[in-house]
Amino acid sequence: MFGKLLGRSGERPAADPYALPVPRRQKNGMYTLRALGDVRVLALVEAADAGDWAAVKAALVPFDLGHDHQVLGQLADLDGVQDWIGRAVAEDEEHRATALLISGARHINWGWEARTAERAVNVTQEQWRVFHERLHIAEEQLFEAAELRPEWVTPWRQLLTSGRGMSLGNAINETRRDAALRRDPLDLGVHGDWVAQLQPRWGGEPGQAMAFARDAFARAPQGHRLGCVIAIAHIEDWVETDRMDSLETPAIQVELRNAADHSILHPAYMRRPGWQQDFNTFAMALSLAGERHTVRRVFQALDGAYTGYPWTYLAHPEKQFARWQRSS
Repeated sequence: MFGKLLGRSGERPAADPYALPVPRRQKNGMYTLRALGDVRVLALVEAADAGDWAAVKAALVPFDLGHDHQVLGQLADLDGVQDWIGRAVAEDEEHRATALLISGARHINWGWEARTAERAVNVTQEQWRVFHERLHIAEEQLFEAAELRPEWVTPWRQLLTSGRGMSLGNAINETRRDAALRRDPLDLGVHGDWVAQLQPRWGGEPGQAMAFARDAFARAPQGHRLGCVIAIAHIEDWVETDRMDSLETPAIQVELRNAADHSILHPAYMRRPGWQQDFNTFAMALSLAGERHTVRRVFQALDGAYTGYPWTYLAHPEKQFARWQRSS
């Protein structure tokens, strides 16, 4: 057991030279992860926040934005990017595809910010108008980025999100999913998005999402983060129910334990920037399932690092993280 917890030979993982210092913890022993916990990502975020395109390009050098959804997500989440990225699209021909990708991803998030998280019946006509206007811009830019860099998977994953928001239908979204998976058949972001797409709230049938997740997991190599798709699918199924205890079954506990051992707790798992989100995903799924053993190992590895996803599915997400961390 201790060999699994600490590493292949019982040693702790080597210190990450790019890891951000852990900030002062809250009284509950947790802290919110910033910039994927990586000094290089922090430099990228700070450059983007300053609207410095040259510095953004320099900070992107260690990363592959065409395949790294988490790094792209840091830029897409950043308010103000939409104010300057258009100039980069228009003026920097050499890096036009990168600028288009960032702008398209930001316009999707900016669109959802206008729509808000309200139920559809509570969204005003003006909010819908702005939402669709921004998503249309995103689609044009992402398709151009995909044309300029046909090997990239991130534009297609973003197009899955915009397609769902615009209710483009299964045929179009399946085409986009297939385009993404041709570029990376094991991509967790794409699989996670499709698990969400298959939920009844988006027009899917009960059981479809879990069947898709299990098929993907069966193809995942040991130590690959695609194993997180099982945890994602169980969380998504839980969201669909009105029962807090819907995952508390021995079968689900065993499935989640096996998936964690096969992926994030396997010695071959690579801790890339943002690895804490994978562990948070299992921490929430295992906690909802009432699992008492593997969840302890997951929280120990996190050592208090909290990521918004997937806890934001819960009311008072930080309190829930802290509560389950204490009880693990």
